[in-house]
Amino acid sequence: MNYDSLMIHYGELSTKGENRKQFIRELNKNIRHAIKEFGCTVTNDHDHTYVKFPDDPMPIIDRLQKVSGIQRISLVYKSSRDIETLKKDALELIKLEEGKTFKVVAKRGDKTYPLDSHGVNVALAGMILRNTELKVDVHNPDIVLKADVRKDAVYLSSHTYYGAGGYPLGMNGKVMMMLSGGIDSPVAAYLLLRRGIRIECIHFAAPPYTSDAVIDKLTDIIKQLNVYQEDIKLNIIPFTKLQLAIYQNVPEPYCITIMRRMMYRLAEKLGKYHHCIGIANGESVGQVASQTLDSMITINNVTNFPVIRPLAVSDKVDIIKMAGNIGTFDISIRPYEDCCTIFKPKKPKTKPRIDECEFYESKFDWQTMIEECIHDVKSILVRDGEVVNFAEKEQQPS
Repeated sequence: MNYDSLMIHYGELSTKGENRKQFIRELNKNIRHAIKEFGCTVTNDHDHTYVKFPDDPMPIIDRLQKVSGIQRISLVYKSSRDIETLKKDALELIKLEEGKTFKVVAKRGDKTYPLDSHGVNVALAGMILRNTELKVDVHNPDIVLKADVRKDAVYLSSHTYYGAGGYPLGMNGKVMMMLSGGIDSPVAAYLLLRRGIRIECIHFAAPPYTSDAVIDKLTDIIKQLNVYQEDIKLNIIPFTKLQLAIYQNVPEPYCITIMRRMMYRLAEKLGKYHHCIGIANGESVGQVASQTLDSMITINNVTNFPVIRPLAVSDKVDIIKMAGNIGTFDISIRPYEDCCTIFKPKKPKTKPRIDECEFYESKFDWQTMIEECIHDVKSILVRDGEVVNFAEKEQQPS
């Protein structure tokens, strides 16, 4: 006798009303995709999803912990509602555990069950006390045996693992993620995925000033993010001509601000074409000159498209720690720079004015250059850790 199933707890999904079924349906689809190689059977009821596993559950649990929308995962044994059978199963399971003290915690999800929660606690604990040397400790037990009474069975468990939380991927739409290759933007992308937001990525390349190795770096970052979203598209914008025009026509302190304004325009245009409902990036308030609140206002002025900044009030230390946890930190610190760092001005403006930006932008034909950038975009699709498509050039909005 041993544990044979996983009980998945929905967490925040429990707060959903009329669209709860849709959330659970999307979560189950994501669960099936995440563990498709393990040959598991997935079923669900109103409160939980159940995964019947054929072999070692730990690789399955590890995979499920990365699926957004899962709050907790319990390793369970599906026992009988018959109290005598239930007591025998509880005894057999607790003998598999190591420790000297225990506690039984019953939850009667089905209120028609003849015993209440306290009655189940007493019945199971009495069986264990009579047949083992274990002692009861209600405050700090070595083993916590849980009994969840449902309509079809009683689920016994003593091992629980925490999931990613949040919402099922795809439930909150898709955004165009500005991916630089630094530490911050991959973490921001992960936080979006955790909230059920799908991502498509945009990167601004400036060859020959930036290396082609940056694209390899971005591809490797996306492969890490494939753990949370199975297919991610990377759109590579040829930004050199537009960036050089900025530095030829705009005073140096304003170059970064106007460059970011152009990036927002491009991200919005491409995002709308690819059915995104917003822009996202890795900006953190005050971290660099273009991320002061004054700068954000001026930069954001070029679009009324929603701009999501998951890291807006995060400390760099926390961002670095999270990058390590999701496996992107070592990739992000590879010494290949993007266009923002290559052309970084010595004294960037920290309180830029919208009217001054508009004046400097009037000095060159940036609209035509925006259209050229969109027309010449290249795309890479990364699915399940593999580059499955590379389009030298695809049809883009005019």
